[in-house]
Amino acid sequence: MTTEAKKAFIKQLSDKNGVISALAIDQRGALKKMINKYQDTEAEAVQIEDFKKIVSSELTQYASSILLDPEFGLPAAGVRDENAGLLLAYEKTGYDASTPGRLPDILSIWSVKRLKEAGADACKFLLYYDVDESDEINDQKKAFMERIGSECAAEDLPFFLELVSYDANDADASTKEYALKKPHKVIEMMKEFSKPRYGVDVLKMEVPVNMNYVEGYAKGEVAYTKEEAMGYFKEQAEATDLPFIFLSAGVTAELFQETLKFAKEAGSTFNGVLCGRATWANGVEPFITGGEDAAREWMQNEGRKNIEALNEVLQATATPVKF
Repeated sequence: MTTEAKKAFIKQLSDKNGVISALAIDQRGALKKMINKYQDTEAEAVQIEDFKKIVSSELTQYASSILLDPEFGLPAAGVRDENAGLLLAYEKTGYDASTPGRLPDILSIWSVKRLKEAGADACKFLLYYDVDESDEINDQKKAFMERIGSECAAEDLPFFLELVSYDANDADASTKEYALKKPHKVIEMMKEFSKPRYGVDVLKMEVPVNMNYVEGYAKGEVAYTKEEAMGYFKEQAEATDLPFIFLSAGVTAELFQETLKFAKEAGSTFNGVLCGRATWANGVEPFITGGEDAAREWMQNEGRKNIEALNEVLQATATPVKF
């Protein structure tokens, strides 16, 4: 149940119109890989912290809130704009690929109580989920989410659940074969975790199709006509009574903005975004090759352009959060 206290926190994470226009930079493993592309040595913790600080200090004035991780992101939380809300990630980065099921795990020295003490306005948890995987795997995940929901209820802190679909029998999510399965997997997991037993307040969701296979957007093979894709967006919105926001899943800023317009046209009632790499990814190269000043200059120009263009689209497409 979304209590009055939780509603106040969610308001802090939203803009003046009630739309969540949040910036995500809780990446850890992915950000290390991005940094490693531009240098010969392994990314150092101080580099990861410094890059997050630059993103936070330069871009949160244009966002309603920022999502960070408590491992490398707390210094960045301290330099965010005073009006920006704070979400903190509770999960360990990545998953153990040596065991089946992409089982979740929490940061061992953190709790929802500690996230709240660190200044969080919400707890975010990422769950990889395949609705078609065995009950043996999925029951573990359901129980895990029940625990986090209970922790958030005890602390009266909003629970933002990020759901990422996959196919347990095929790791490649970029194929047409997976694109055809994706609507079922996304919509069904959304239905499951909208149940009150999990205590979720806001869902952070993938869009229900792979836009690279939608007629009119595809450069090659087509998996869905425009009408079919629109039908899936509408079906997704009708699958939950909870507020839900879209994640950018690493696509370009342009494609993400086009996707939001498409979602609106389809009748989706999404309440905002938690957008990460689409905003700041291309700032990693100047940060490594040119240093802090070059990275700040990139954020002040390209990063700002990305986020302002996204905000413009959001104001025309997103539905304000209502309880």
